[in-house]
Amino acid sequence: MIDAHQHFWHYRSADFPWITDKLQVLKRDFLPEELGRILERNGVSGCVAVQAAQHDKETHFLLDLADANPFIRGVVGWIDLEAFNLSEKLHAYLPFSKLKGFRHILQDEEDPSYILRPGFQKGLDVIFERGYTYDLLVFPHQLDGALQTVRNFPEAPMVIDHLAKPGIAKGEIHSWKEKMQSFGEFPHVYGKLSGMVTEHTWDSWKPADFLPYLETMMEVFGEDRLMFGSDWPVCLLAGTYEEVKGVVELFLEGFSPEVRRKVWADNAVRFYSL
Repeated sequence: MIDAHQHFWHYRSADFPWITDKLQVLKRDFLPEELGRILERNGVSGCVAVQAAQHDKETHFLLDLADANPFIRGVVGWIDLEAFNLSEKLHAYLPFSKLKGFRHILQDEEDPSYILRPGFQKGLDVIFERGYTYDLLVFPHQLDGALQTVRNFPEAPMVIDHLAKPGIAKGEIHSWKEKMQSFGEFPHVYGKLSGMVTEHTWDSWKPADFLPYLETMMEVFGEDRLMFGSDWPVCLLAGTYEEVKGVVELFLEGFSPEVRRKVWADNAVRFYSL
């Protein structure tokens, strides 16, 4: 089993402005020693560490952790895609085989078309030429820009994080589902079954509440383009690691062992070249 989406950090408020007082439980260090015990307890053999801060030292921090902890199979870092010396920065990462791709916290950008900025698109072109993947962290209202990006790079490996964060707490599904269905025709785009519990009411959700959204993801991406991600430690706002994993376990109960193996491990291994 592979956890295709989790985070580490040494907490410093200046580095994580998105961790507001409402997210008090996240205002501490979260490091591999803690997660390693959780993964072992849950039968998860490896993970992908994803950036949570937007500066170059974040990528180096995650790569150092990956070097020291074999269960961290891959890193999705951050890089300034609009930097004038982007190619030079990427060249410096060549020795780091565990660096698999990059992500920008697009959900925090006020402009819903931020991803379509010419400089950003040019940067994407550069990282895709170098063989890296890209994680799309967007809200539903930003999916139009994501879709155009997918069309602009018809062979580049991209994955939508956290189901694009539909309004699960309010039962909003129809407009989200319509937008998501557009991605089904692009075999180079995957979806992560992650980040769901924090989009619901944190203290009153039930595993069955997520089934309509998970069913949509299966309809859109199919068994070969879905992967599990815990979103630990952010998930702790609304549930334990075991509870988050249990949501996907419930959804996959009716599928064959082959399909379950793909979602739990094989698809992440293939997408991120783990």
